[in-house]
Amino acid sequence: MVSPFGGWPIRVAISLGLLLSILIVWRLDRPRGAWGSALRKRFLFGVPWGTLISVIGVTAVYLFVQGGWNHWRNPVTVAFASWSYLYPKGMLLGSFSHAGPGHLIGNMTSTLALAPLAEYFFSHYPTEQGEESGSSWRTNPWIRAFVLFPLGVVVIALGTSIFAWGPVIGFSGVLYAFIGFALVQYPLGTIVALSAQGLINTLYLALREPQVIGEATSTFSRPWWFGIAVQGHTLGFFFGAVAGVYLLRRRNVQLSALRVWAGSFVLLMSLSLWALWWYRGLETYVLFRGLGVLFVLALSILVAVAVRTTDRESFGPNVRQVGTVLLLIPLLVMAGVAIPVNLTSVGSDAVSDGSGVEVDGYTVMYAENVPNQKVSVIDVSLGGETTQVNTSGVIVVNEHREIWSREVSQGQLAHSGQTTVRVGGIGWQKAVHVNREGWTATGGGTAYQVWLRPETGRWQHEFASDSVTATPVIDGKEVSIVPQNGRFSLELSENNSTVASGSLPVPNSSVTLSGVTFERTDDRLVAVVGDTRVQVAKKEQYGS
Repeated sequence: MVSPFGGWPIRVAISLGLLLSILIVWRLDRPRGAWGSALRKRFLFGVPWGTLISVIGVTAVYLFVQGGWNHWRNPVTVAFASWSYLYPKGMLLGSFSHAGPGHLIGNMTSTLALAPLAEYFFSHYPTEQGEESGSSWRTNPWIRAFVLFPLGVVVIALGTSIFAWGPVIGFSGVLYAFIGFALVQYPLGTIVALSAQGLINTLYLALREPQVIGEATSTFSRPWWFGIAVQGHTLGFFFGAVAGVYLLRRRNVQLSALRVWAGSFVLLMSLSLWALWWYRGLETYVLFRGLGVLFVLALSILVAVAVRTTDRESFGPNVRQVGTVLLLIPLLVMAGVAIPVNLTSVGSDAVSDGSGVEVDGYTVMYAENVPNQKVSVIDVSLGGETTQVNTSGVIVVNEHREIWSREVSQGQLAHSGQTTVRVGGIGWQKAVHVNREGWTATGGGTAYQVWLRPETGRWQHEFASDSVTATPVIDGKEVSIVPQNGRFSLELSENNSTVASGSLPVPNSSVTLSGVTFERTDDRLVAVVGDTRVQVAKKEQYGS
């Protein structure tokens, strides 16, 4: 059934409704040009050109560099993260690349909401007394709009890649720089702008897909705070705040400490900058919520002190310097820690001999409980936590690009049963397909195997788990499922000794081992002895 609420009429209605709402408000307020003049006071022709250039540029990287034009939902990501100083291409492109469409859209809608406020503070026209527009290249509105602001975005993007702790992918570090920059001048305005992000995102989704049908499904999910790049976000925020405080000092602007502190605290808490987390096991993570709140409080007071001490009339030179230094110290510490972390390289033992699939310099493999080479860079233990972290799943390694990445976790593959990993570089990409099959023993665990296949090759057996034993005892014998060399076998044991073994029967057939008959349907295995029938295993089922 075609719904009248899911096609172009609704899209047109949304556009007309938005336009009509603005016209009604305009008619009620009768601004007489005040709206336009407020924008033209700071923006060339009233348009935040630097913001638009940034959004277009980042989107172009996703579409044409990462291959999102042809693979919108699954672009190449592994080649475009800032893995190491020894891989300059990743350092250059990491902050402009994204992990998927949701990542891109979230960052771009947030940029459209927040960057114009930062650009308004920057201003295309001079705001300092005695300066005239166009009197020099620095005051030329065309240069400020189309060169200086976009150049600042590029510098911040490179800074967040170079001084982040470990690999970075995404524009969010720059987004937090916009937030820090705007916050020091417009604390409450930045909070309002942040709320506009949800509006922009919802409008985009409503126009793209006016009607959505949902249903109950099983999914693999981690805690919502897993993967939040708190360190990268904090680094970007400090870059923006330092630049904003510098501009306040030049313009001799005076702000209330209460407004700045309250705005910082509310905003950073809303942005979940308090979500400090770490690894604890293969699929277990720990959230330091209380410590995170203290962290945000510390950031808020640092910003408030730095902004308030820009007042030349209320504070002497020494106090003003202390305010600035307090804001610079965390930034310098973060940058200092980043240098040894990002100078590390992928070791020669990153790939076991003969394992994985080779694709133009990349090795795609499956391994379990191996050290995560990009987390376990420096051995540090603190408060019961450690940087020596192990991981399991589909791993991509490229020693020439200093890449070591767990692309798909063991749990993700166990849920989906199959996945595709894309590797590549600028202008090219290739897929490696991954497949998992397994049998779950009744009352026991799951025995499974993993295969890999390049897009132009054959399936290659990659991994076999340990055998598993069913709880039911059949005629005094235990039944085990044994995965080996791409096949599954049955093994009967009695008194800790193997009494019989044989291949798992094909669908709709049976096999008899030591007086026990095993009948298999498509996905179930039943043991039969006389009139007794007991299910001993079931084929592993996968979600979407």
